[in-house]
Amino acid sequence: MRARDENKESAIREKAIEMIVNEGFDGLSMHKLAKAAGISASTIYIYFKNREDLLNQLYIATEALFARETLRSFDPEMDFEAGLWLQWQNRYRYVQQYPLHHRFGEQFRNSPLIQHPAVTEDEFGSTMRRFIENAISRKQVPVLPYEIFWALAYGPFYTLVRFHMDNSSVTGAPFALSEATLRETFERTLKALHR
Repeated sequence: MRARDENKESAIREKAIEMIVNEGFDGLSMHKLAKAAGISASTIYIYFKNREDLLNQLYIATEALFARETLRSFDPEMDFEAGLWLQWQNRYRYVQQYPLHHRFGEQFRNSPLIQHPAVTEDEFGSTMRRFIENAISRKQVPVLPYEIFWALAYGPFYTLVRFHMDNSSVTGAPFALSEATLRETFERTLKALHR
């Protein structure tokens, strides 16, 4: 049995993420991935049991990276406004530093694969739930169904991110997200959440 090489495993993961972002899940086969990564198909099976295992491992690794980056300096005990603004800043930095990982995560979340039993709530989810519960108990935000809270708190952010990544606004005009636009949108989001 050949030894595992962390650099090779990382290269396989990154190439797979790139292929999925550019060609979709149907565009990924182990043979195409091996060719793109410059390795033999059998080498992939040293690291991943099959295509499903590869996809699950990619998602788990991407979510771990997202959690690490977005929870940087974050504490669920923070004041709501400060904590939410830090989340927006951390998420924006993550999108800028890891654009392919962000797009992969979005594709995975919007696919039937998200229903896989390996995808469960983790430390990130429980941290964010505690943050919201603390804000509600302090009366910093009203009690809302989680889906409505998420739509109000993060929907505007991710809409701006999509425009930025596509370099195109809703009108088709070029769009680049600035700190000023991010902050103005955040302020308006806070007003919507406090009503």
